[in-house]
Amino acid sequence: MTDTIYRTTVASPFGDLRVLTSERGVVAVVWPGDRRVNSPADATSNSIGQEAAQQLSEYFAGERTGFDLPLDLRGTEFQKQVWESLATIPFGQTVSYAEQAERVGRPSAVRAVAAANGKNPVSIVLPCHRVIGSDGSLTGYAAGLDAKRWLLAHEGSQAVAPTLPI
Repeated sequence: MTDTIYRTTVASPFGDLRVLTSERGVVAVVWPGDRRVNSPADATSNSIGQEAAQQLSEYFAGERTGFDLPLDLRGTEFQKQVWESLATIPFGQTVSYAEQAERVGRPSAVRAVAAANGKNPVSIVLPCHRVIGSDGSLTGYAAGLDAKRWLLAHEGSQAVAPTLPI
């Protein structure tokens, strides 16, 4: 028996995001054009999807700095550990991949941590955009570096230079 997967659409500055949920929690936040997540849905929306859409809308409007949603993470135990560690990075702050590897108790697994972040199915909710290169560079983001830069600027992160008015 397979889970019923529900789909809820939420407007974002990047276009419509699809939030996929089960009866247990958010399974994925799918960006426009994201081919990494196969996102067929059995039904449209459920209460978890509606709450996720509300919280994401509040985040984009600058009214929310964190998420309070049940998650239904689907990955290896290591991936789940890495993804869950993302929730500990405060709004507007960043950590390096090396620092995140240390936080999960695997300081020599920097590349594995980066690879797990690259497969984070619930980006924004679990903020992999807050993880940057050790040299301060913006590296790797499934939705693209422009989206990562926008999210960090939206949060007031010092990791991105403010845009100067023309």
